[in-house]
Amino acid sequence: MKPTSAGEALTLGTQRLASLPTARRDAELLLLHTLHRDRAWLLTQPEAEITPEQLTQYENLIARRARHEPIQYITGRQDFFGLTLRVTPDVLIPRPETEHLVEAALARIPPSQITCQPTRILDVGTGSGAIAIAIAAHRPQAAVTAADISPAALAIAHENAAKHHAAIRFVESDLLAALPNENFHIILSNPPYVPASDQLEPQVRDFEPHCALFAGPSGLELYHRLIPQARQALVPGGWLLMELGHGQQPSLTQLLAGWQNLAFVPDLQGIPRVVIAQKT
Repeated sequence: MKPTSAGEALTLGTQRLASLPTARRDAELLLLHTLHRDRAWLLTQPEAEITPEQLTQYENLIARRARHEPIQYITGRQDFFGLTLRVTPDVLIPRPETEHLVEAALARIPPSQITCQPTRILDVGTGSGAIAIAIAAHRPQAAVTAADISPAALAIAHENAAKHHAAIRFVESDLLAALPNENFHIILSNPPYVPASDQLEPQVRDFEPHCALFAGPSGLELYHRLIPQARQALVPGGWLLMELGHGQQPSLTQLLAGWQNLAFVPDLQGIPRVVIAQKT
């Protein structure tokens, strides 16, 4: 018998996603997305009727999730640093861990403009624009540039920036190649850092853009290119901040030899997640 209420539909969705560890949560999120309702409504009105059309739409979304498609691509949205961003398979899904990178950058940007020249910031490999938009939202006086090699990703980033009224200059560029002779006070990046041999979960491996995940055999290939380019573009005393993967701290310590004030910021699990270095 077909479900006729929101509560019955939720039970059905949970059953069909039983192989996933987040079955109940995922089924609920997709139901709320289908019905354009919030969780409080569902908790108080589980007997509310749903139409056959809504049930068909919900079952289609459940089928996509059962094939391990990420919730964020199904709903087209992801929250990051208090902002709701549009995401598609053209961009990496912003992770909570990357918020540590934003926090570290904000700590190095004056909250108010105290000089004639604004703080110049470059986000390399911006993807959805999450990092650049979060910084622009909290430091609107800064001059933020965001670069990405993917035109499709830049289109999404443009859309997200417009939605949040973030004044950002977007540049199509392979790292800093399209920004010759420019200099910045802060350069930050969440570059691809996954080694090609790593075995990722199906919802990551099969759906997220490989160019934003995999860096090469060692996972360090982008750092080898980015670090010297950043050193050239930073003003004296400027800061480089990058996200890093598990076990990459020793290698990055070597790659950043000659920089000063080298530090690593751990995530909530105590894993080094952000590397910070200052140009001498």
